[in-house]
Amino acid sequence: MSDPYAQHPGQPGQPGQNWPPQAPTSPYAQPPTQPGFPAYGAPGQQPPYGAQPGYVPGGQPPANSNKGLIIGLISGVVVLLLLLCGGGAAWYFTSKDDPTTPEAPATVAAPPSAAPTTGDDSGKQNNNNAITAKYSSDFGDVCSGGAILNAADYNASANNNKAYVFSNRPSRPTYWSMGYLDSTTPYYAKSADFTKVSVVGCLKYVDGSETLGQKCDIKASDGKKLTVDYMSARYVLTFYAAKTGQKIGDGGPVSAPANRCPSFMTYDKDTLKSYASPDDGTVDAAFAKLLGS
Repeated sequence: MSDPYAQHPGQPGQPGQNWPPQAPTSPYAQPPTQPGFPAYGAPGQQPPYGAQPGYVPGGQPPANSNKGLIIGLISGVVVLLLLLCGGGAAWYFTSKDDPTTPEAPATVAAPPSAAPTTGDDSGKQNNNNAITAKYSSDFGDVCSGGAILNAADYNASANNNKAYVFSNRPSRPTYWSMGYLDSTTPYYAKSADFTKVSVVGCLKYVDGSETLGQKCDIKASDGKKLTVDYMSARYVLTFYAAKTGQKIGDGGPVSAPANRCPSFMTYDKDTLKSYASPDDGTVDAAFAKLLGS
């Protein structure tokens, strides 16, 4: 029969109690190991039947080793790209530093110089002031340094050259008025035949050569009576090829006599002066000498 006053084992302050008190055990805790038998997972213990190496009872399964393989492959690709880029950069910089022999510059042949235009080669002209004539009066531009594109070619050895003559005035030095040549000569050309003309004679007034010839009483167009000073002067005759504007000869000095008052005259309203025309005989003689009669 048990003693009612006997203490149960494990109560504090009583004989047979385990001291100090033990922490409460987890329901998942492993049972204490038996003497002489190592616990699972201890060194040297074999995994339970059917478990893979590295198995830990109650733990998570080991991570898949494919992750390490992928990281390895990516690292290899990066290294390969770095090698390729490094090799390309090295080739670029080393190729720029390589000494090269400069090529000799290509020699460009100079274009042949244009031959100067002559009086006999009037088909070629380089005059920037050349025009196409519409009337015979347009040939006066030759005396101002121009040329006539649709004029006839001048041929010094031929005797069929046609000509016009122009002169300026002291009051209008840049204006060239058309004169008249002997109509019985072979070089004479009608106004309508200007495309057949190859020669232009220019009578240029000599500055300071004017002198008083006659005082002429005239009746103006409004009926008013005037006295006009009729002036003599000198001119210089020069010949040009009409198509090129090139000088082809000199006609020499030509007088403009004012020995008698003409029946018709033009005059300057401000100065009341009128200038005599160059002598026709001298002009025709100079043309005949150059072109033949």
